Amino acid sequence: MKKLLIANRGEIARRIIRTAHKMGIKTVAVFSEADRNALFVREAYEAVCIGQAPSKESYLNIEKIIAAAKQTQADAVHPGYGFLSEREAFSQAVEDAGLIFVGPSPNSIRLMGDKISSKQCARTMNVPLLPGTENSVSDLALAKTKAIEIGLPVIIKASAGGGGKGMRIVYHVDQLEEQIGLASREALSSFGDGSVFIEKYLPAPKHIEIQIIADKHGNTFYFHERECSIQRRYQKVIEEAPSPSLNAQLRKEIGEAAVRIAQSCNYSGAGTVEFLLDESMNFYFMEMNTRLQVEHPVTEMITGYDLVELQIKIARNEVLSFKQSEIPMNGHAIEARINAEDPNSEFLPSIGVLTEYEIPQGVGVRVDDAYMKGQEIPIHYDSMIAKLIVHAQDRRMAIEKMKDALHDYRIEGVNTIIPYTQFILNHEEFIQGTMTTKFVEHTFQEFLNSSMDLEESEAASLVAFYHFLREYKKVKVPTRK
Repeated sequence: MKKLLIANRGEIARRIIRTAHKMGIKTVAVFSEADRNALFVREAYEAVCIGQAPSKESYLNIEKIIAAAKQTQADAVHPGYGFLSEREAFSQAVEDAGLIFVGPSPNSIRLMGDKISSKQCARTMNVPLLPGTENSVSDLALAKTKAIEIGLPVIIKASAGGGGKGMRIVYHVDQLEEQIGLASREALSSFGDGSVFIEKYLPAPKHIEIQIIADKHGNTFYFHERECSIQRRYQKVIEEAPSPSLNAQLRKEIGEAAVRIAQSCNYSGAGTVEFLLDESMNFYFMEMNTRLQVEHPVTEMITGYDLVELQIKIARNEVLSFKQSEIPMNGHAIEARINAEDPNSEFLPSIGVLTEYEIPQGVGVRVDDAYMKGQEIPIHYDSMIAKLIVHAQDRRMAIEKMKDALHDYRIEGVNTIIPYTQFILNHEEFIQGTMTTKFVEHTFQEFLNSSMDLEESEAASLVAFYHFLREYKKVKVPTRK
């Protein structure tokens, strides 16, 4: 592999470029007109414009990306995450063009991309699953019978896709017909596939994911877990590794289950197997993401491995020569997503120019970002400015280091999620590690109230200071002679 095209943008494109250059591999950036002056475009060895700002005209256009790879004589393609990273058709198109796809095979993507087929794989490998339908729902009477058998509440899920689309929670049997119809129509609109299934709904589980790495020679490893329970509308806000909820035995059991999932579809590359953990510490397979995750840096921090480097080595057909027992787990790492969103206005995207931008620095502090001072956050893509990652000796120290790093982060010109992240870090549930996927839902009003109290306190202080200055001017201070 001599030249790698990166079919992505922003901070993940910069992240891949750094590792590729470290390995002596030239890089090609593809970019839209909106990203013409982006940092990842400047940092790549070559760059090719592939279309206008809308994703469907650029970063989601398979033909243009393949053409750019041929034009620059790239011999490999890295999809990053998002966009085309989990599209079977893209992986196949890269292979058909005679290029190396830095990721799993089209067949692995297909099997794991469909929740019904992925659960069938889990079932064959004796991986725990929540009670539910084994196939898509097509008969309402059978669906009602199954829902009663499982026990309400149940959740309806789209077989294809994710991100909360095509999902409905049902508390009463008489709601089932309507909610199945709504979920199916939303799934069809979002993913082109209206298939849905039913499974038992856990009202407040923990979300645990396992990083797996597999080469093309039958070697599959788990690189420990990440705690991802702090999420809003199925999008993660804070991630950490390891999870404060797992002991050594449970970590081994859930890690080995993730390995079996990967082996069930002959997986190669980096992937993430996601589980739900109930209050009794029982875990259940949810889905597999057949790509690198946004939160992969926390795993890198505690293991010392460069996961992008491993991806590239696997794509080059190299053998991973280490053993499972040799994968370290040192200290604790936390990642906070620095999004241009206003938490006081229901997380509305905040678009604008970064009039001030200064990142925190120090031992154990890492920033994977996409912008610099003076650049504009475009409206066309996601709102992530950066990922802030800290690493320390233990979880308590990591929390304190993250607090300090957030305090030192200087961003002006747009609103960010930082105030809400600071609220989370100071919340007792997070400090104790007892948070669940319902944390944001249950505590957000508390954040809004505390934010309002702070604004009122600041306003009162300003009024008091104003009156002080006014009275001070009236006082004639005697001067010494």
